[in-house]
Amino acid sequence: LALTPQLGKVMSFMCYNIFCFFVFCHGFLQLSQLLLSGYLKSSISTIEKRYGLSSQTSGLLASFNEVGNTLLIVFVSYFGSRVNRPRFIGCGAILVSIAGFLMSLPHFITGHYKYDQSIASSNSTDLCQPAISTRNLSDTDCTLHAVKENREVLLILFIGQALLGIGGVPIQPFGISYIDDFASERNSPLYLGILFALTVIGPGVAFMLGSAILRFYVDIDKVSPEEIQLTNKDPRWVGAWWLGFLVAATLVALSAIPYFFFPKEMPKEVRTGMETGKLKERKRTGKFCMGCVYLQLLYLLVVLAQVNLSAMVAGLATFMGKFLERQFSLTASFANMIIGSVNIPGAIVGIVAGGAIMKKFQMTLKQCGGMCVIGMLLCVIFAFPLLFMGCPTQKVAGLNYRRSSNVGPHSFECNSKCNCLDKAYNPICGADGIEYISPCFAGSSSLLSFQNYTNCRCISTNGAEGSASPGTCGTNCSHLLLPFVLLSCLAGILASTSHTPSFMLILRSVQPEDKSFAIGIQFLLLRILAWMPGPVLYGSAIDTTCILWEKKCKKNAACRYYDNDLFRQRYCPIWGKGLGHLVICFPI
Repeated sequence: LALTPQLGKVMSFMCYNIFCFFVFCHGFLQLSQLLLSGYLKSSISTIEKRYGLSSQTSGLLASFNEVGNTLLIVFVSYFGSRVNRPRFIGCGAILVSIAGFLMSLPHFITGHYKYDQSIASSNSTDLCQPAISTRNLSDTDCTLHAVKENREVLLILFIGQALLGIGGVPIQPFGISYIDDFASERNSPLYLGILFALTVIGPGVAFMLGSAILRFYVDIDKVSPEEIQLTNKDPRWVGAWWLGFLVAATLVALSAIPYFFFPKEMPKEVRTGMETGKLKERKRTGKFCMGCVYLQLLYLLVVLAQVNLSAMVAGLATFMGKFLERQFSLTASFANMIIGSVNIPGAIVGIVAGGAIMKKFQMTLKQCGGMCVIGMLLCVIFAFPLLFMGCPTQKVAGLNYRRSSNVGPHSFECNSKCNCLDKAYNPICGADGIEYISPCFAGSSSLLSFQNYTNCRCISTNGAEGSASPGTCGTNCSHLLLPFVLLSCLAGILASTSHTPSFMLILRSVQPEDKSFAIGIQFLLLRILAWMPGPVLYGSAIDTTCILWEKKCKKNAACRYYDNDLFRQRYCPIWGKGLGHLVICFPI
């Protein structure tokens, strides 16, 4: 009997360590899961280029994992407190891992990546060759095999996304409710704040992984380094997008293992005397529970506010890399590095700060709502200038820069005898600062040392035929990149401070046995109203700003040039979404 208190302390210490280990494991699992789902966003522009997809199609692909998730989340969440939640989480993680391996499959069933290669030889058909009277104008890419292969690729990617969503159904609702059920009220906000911060690290690591992997050529496993004629700064470059899915899927599989050994239930964390006294006082004064009707309205308002904000975040996150590439003439690798090393860590800081502030001041429901309003108001103020910080589209001959001697699309008298292919895409930058979609359209008849095109009839320097260099001229406004990144990061920090308080508003507005179901309903609404339509709507809006499409089988494929001003105006309506979030949150 004398040993009973000591034994109780030992058992309490062991349970506490097991609980902390669960928090760590769940953070690592969500990090790995979001690394996998976030990696698609980091490589979305690369996949578009590789398989000729529009932004609308890629946006639909990015949101398709929500379809499988939506079909099951309410059903699964309803039984959240009645089943072995850790085991269900482990099974879901295994399915997520399988989906990740499936997403990399298209690379292995398709042929080599093909692109226009005027730098391969001076006899390339991409150069001006007046002696040739006709050229093969048939769409060689539009064969029965090519069309079938493209459909198979899209089918596999969409199936992989659907499985990714189904596997993710039990992970977050079961994990959040499991932690909140067995953590003390004082520590629960901190645990969830740490958990949310770790989950945000997942997309951050995904963008950093994309930054590293997209430096490697897409067919690095199929061709020797000597055969690769492009650099990652070339607009035709496609990185090894498939490799990241293999890495992320492996991590998810490893993180699933511990869940099959956690118990169905754990002892509740012991409250301190001070915490118990505060809880009784809050119940006595009505600050903890203020009536069923009020709490139902509170739950609805918070979820609607999260829907409004999440719709913006879903669209912005999907195409942020592409936006930076086009606006500031960055490589896909560098754009991903900026997002992964600046924007995502900023969101982590905001989430952790929100959880820490809640713990320090032991906020009531009304105070949590006020914190959300203040955070979003400051976010709107700092995000509004982003609408005006961007770069114009570079001057492209025959596209947004024309001469009086135009004789057709992209054609001038100086290249009228070159018999250029309209579908060619091998941009060069002339010495006159004008960009041409291929050396042929610049009237270039020779290539010097594989670095400069010479004898370009359409480029005049000092009255003589000028020269051009491979690649685009760029938007030439790199000085705006740093202030844009800093402002967007600061706005993200301020918005993220409302993340943990909004979740605590939901958890404290339902009965304990209904937490999993309430979170399931919340995520259902987020998926249907925000995460599914968000990327598709943003992608469709981006497509309307395209001014030159790649053509495949006489249909639009990937966009080659955008109107950058329109792109920015239709991509950055941050202030509107933020104000919508404020209007909904204010009554709280």
